Amino acid sequence: MGERLRGLLRWETALVFLLIVVAVGGGETFLSGQNLFYLGLDVGEIALIALPLTLVVVSGEIDLSVASVLGLSSALMGTLWNAGLPLETILPVVVVVGAACGAVNGALVTYLGLPSLAVTIGTLALYRGLALVLLGDTAVADFPASYTQFGTTPVPGTWLPYPTALFLVLALAFAVLLHATPFGRATFAIGANTEAARFSGIRVKRTKFVLFVITGAVAALAGIVYTLRFSSARADNGTGLELAVVAAVLLGGVSIFGGKGTLGGVIAGVLLLGALRNVLILDDVSTETLTIVTGVLLLIGVLAPSVVARVATGRRDP
Repeated sequence: MGERLRGLLRWETALVFLLIVVAVGGGETFLSGQNLFYLGLDVGEIALIALPLTLVVVSGEIDLSVASVLGLSSALMGTLWNAGLPLETILPVVVVVGAACGAVNGALVTYLGLPSLAVTIGTLALYRGLALVLLGDTAVADFPASYTQFGTTPVPGTWLPYPTALFLVLALAFAVLLHATPFGRATFAIGANTEAARFSGIRVKRTKFVLFVITGAVAALAGIVYTLRFSSARADNGTGLELAVVAAVLLGGVSIFGGKGTLGGVIAGVLLLGALRNVLILDDVSTETLTIVTGVLLLIGVLAPSVVARVATGRRDP
């Protein structure tokens, strides 16, 4: 009986229950295949970036520059396209530049010992500024339809957008990395107790550095998806998106202090955040209200898992 109770009190279980409530409350319009397709598109970039950011937060760090890396990647795509380079060359270059942005973050945090919150607030402004230098306030919108269709059409025979299919593949890879490999166990150990992890032989600096590099690369990939979805490369693409990504990760039960969390919970958090926003959009709620809802969910993501854990602990104690 105790094990069942603990299972019911798991935050991930609560998220799934809330997701079902939102889906049922949204009615037939929400559950229609066409709406679910647009829901998948709407959360695509958030879901992609949330995957590596989960590992970063589990390790006890944070990266607030992800949306700016997305914007820099979009601006770089537009600049290189205007310069006459083919997209087959541009796309890998953009991902490499994103990884380089992550490497800068990682080097400052791990090798100079600077706090990741301060570092990534600084690079948030730096990378967005570089995007503005590259493209200014102009937009590039003449990308070939053979590429932009991947951001706006479903996989043949389904209502599944291509970005969602990409997310599912990466989600499986990150789930295996976090929960079934020595690297993942090291990430949890670092977040739980950095000094203990170091004394046990874990290469703390290298592990965190790799996590920041991966996050930068995936943020750049999200920038590519964003640009192709709107068929528009702009320096301000993705502005403010970091709030939704962090909200999804924390709402998914990942401890802001590190050492705790599951990728399954984060996926549920992404879906719940996206579903709530979608239902509100269907009800013609303003953008300002959507921002308020995101902020409230961010606070819930910080507070609720701790409350649930305390309730579960209280139930176990006689």
